[in-house]
Amino acid sequence: MTQNEAAHRSAGVTMIGLGPMGSALAQAFLTADVPTTVWNRTRSASERMAEAGATVADDLASAVSSARLVITCLRDHEATREVLGSLPGEVFGGRVVVVLASSTPHEARTTQRWADERGIDVLIGAILVPTPVIGTPEALILYSGRRDLLERHRSELEVVAPRSTFVGDDPATASILDTGMLEIFFSGMTAFLHAAALVTSAGHTASSFVPMAIEMLDILPATFLGLAADVDAGEYPGTEENIAMEAAALRHIVDSSVEAGLDARLPRLMHDLATRAVEEGYGADGWSRVVELLRTDPAAPA
Repeated sequence: MTQNEAAHRSAGVTMIGLGPMGSALAQAFLTADVPTTVWNRTRSASERMAEAGATVADDLASAVSSARLVITCLRDHEATREVLGSLPGEVFGGRVVVVLASSTPHEARTTQRWADERGIDVLIGAILVPTPVIGTPEALILYSGRRDLLERHRSELEVVAPRSTFVGDDPATASILDTGMLEIFFSGMTAFLHAAALVTSAGHTASSFVPMAIEMLDILPATFLGLAADVDAGEYPGTEENIAMEAAALRHIVDSSVEAGLDARLPRLMHDLATRAVEEGYGADGWSRVVELLRTDPAAPA
C-alpha cells in the first residue's frame, strides 16, 4: 500500500444503513482497521457495530461530517434520497457519497440528477455478491457514473470489494448489469427448483438429480457465447438446431408438468415464445431469435 492509500484509509469512512449488507460492509472496514463511523435509523443496529469497534454518530449530520467517504446501503434509491435529503446540501461539501442500493436504471439516473442539483458528489454502485463474500478477494462491486470519484477512493472501496470495477459513464450502467446478472441467477434457481419438483414427483430425490443438472450447466458457458455472438450480429442461424424443433421439446416439459400436477407457467412461458416465433415465420431460426421477441412486449399498446 502506498503512503497516499494508507492516508486515505486512516481518514476513515462513514457507513449509513446497517441492514445485513451494510453491517457486512462496516465489518469489513473494521477488520481492515479502517476507522468507521456508523449511523442507522434504528440505533440498536449501530450499537451492535460499536461492539465491533465502530464509532456511533449521534445523528445523521454528524455521521456525514465524520468522513470524506460516506457509503449508504439503504433499501433502495428512493429511501437513500429521502434520508440524505433531510440534510442541507452544504453538509456534503468535499465529500463523496457512494450509493450502494438496488435500483432500476431510471432510479439510478434520478439519483444522479438529484445529487447534481444539490452539488453532491455521488458514485452509484451495485453489489454483486452475498454478504459472506464482502471483504474477500472474490467480492465484486460495479460502479458507474463518476470514474474520478471511484479512483479518488479506490483504496478504501477495495477493502470491501477488491474487484471494484468501473463499467461506464452512464450512472445506470451498474444497475443494468446487476439486474441482468440477477435475472440469470434467479432464473437458474427457479428452473432447478421446477425440475426438482418434477423429478421428485416421480419418486427421485433432488440431490440425486444435481449431477445431471450440473452437466447442463457445463454446457451453458459455450452456449452463452454463441447466443451473444448471434445477438450482437443480429443474425440467428438455425444450422445446428431450430425453434420449430425446440418447440416440441418445450411442449413435452409443459405436458410433463401438467401431468405431475405442477405449476407449468415457467415452461409454458418458454413454449409460448417458441410458438410465437414459429407463428411469425422464424421456425427455421436458432433459439437466439427469441431475443427479438423479448425486445417487444406483446401486451403493450401499439
